[in-house]
Amino acid sequence: MLPEPFTLLMTVYGGDRVEYVRDAFRSAVNDQELRPDQVVLVQDGPIPAELERSLRDLVAASPVEVAYVSIGVNGGLGPALDAGLHAARHDIVARMDADDIAMPHRFRVQVPLVRAGADLVGAGLLEFGTDIGDIVGERTPPSDPADIARYSRLHDPFNHPTVVYRRSAVIAAGGYGDLPLMEDYWLFARMIANGARVVNVPEPLVYYRVGDGAYERRGGRDLLRSELRLQRAMLGEGFITLPQYWRNVVVRGGYRLVPTAIRRPFYRAVVATYGARRNRSRQAAEPAQQPATPYVPRHARPPSTEQVPPV
Repeated sequence: MLPEPFTLLMTVYGGDRVEYVRDAFRSAVNDQELRPDQVVLVQDGPIPAELERSLRDLVAASPVEVAYVSIGVNGGLGPALDAGLHAARHDIVARMDADDIAMPHRFRVQVPLVRAGADLVGAGLLEFGTDIGDIVGERTPPSDPADIARYSRLHDPFNHPTVVYRRSAVIAAGGYGDLPLMEDYWLFARMIANGARVVNVPEPLVYYRVGDGAYERRGGRDLLRSELRLQRAMLGEGFITLPQYWRNVVVRGGYRLVPTAIRRPFYRAVVATYGARRNRSRQAAEPAQQPATPYVPRHARPPSTEQVPPV
């Protein structure tokens, strides 16, 4: 029997740079040790002629089938991804941003985990500036499902540009929807609440471009408004408690309003390293006289009565 096929989902819009899109596409298709069986490329609104020509060339030269979805008006990332999901022919879908670079072994590591039973698989990433030789930071996600569930009440436990998931699990949770700048976090929270089987690979599998203005975009009043919408939605769905709601409004809302000079070091020192700290603490808690226990996703473990406490 042939291995279950998978689709790569990318979106582009008028603000994307030609050379970034070209590098992202080739890294996630041509250069992969395990290539996708289909690419869904969504054009979200009008794009410059140069980018349109480049996309046409990428589609023509692609070693795998490409489904091109064009949306006449820029509606944002969430609706564009939902449109792309409907065009995907396969249930396993891998996300890729149009300005990042996938490591060649990315899909070889992640896709088998979904084939084995996971619904959502994320990974670590390396932040880079001018090129992938200019590494400026690293984000390591929590790898234990208990940590993922706990952390999700305060912060997105997945690096969205790294995820591979089952389309059926995404659709069962309602899809991305239209919550600008927070659509991925809200989707993953709903998937966790629905009982999705979740896994994070701690090692970095994607180079994430930060460039100029990356940390400025993590703040501001627009993002604060989306943040408050997200917190109200999570409270309304019972994903967080009222005390957690107020904690998140103060902590996450305040984070959006502090100057970038404060936001950048705080993010790198506290948020980006949370998973690494939790993973190390779990390893250190194992009895020294016993060999290291291999990580087993929660859905593959024997039934237990373990309860995951709120944050």
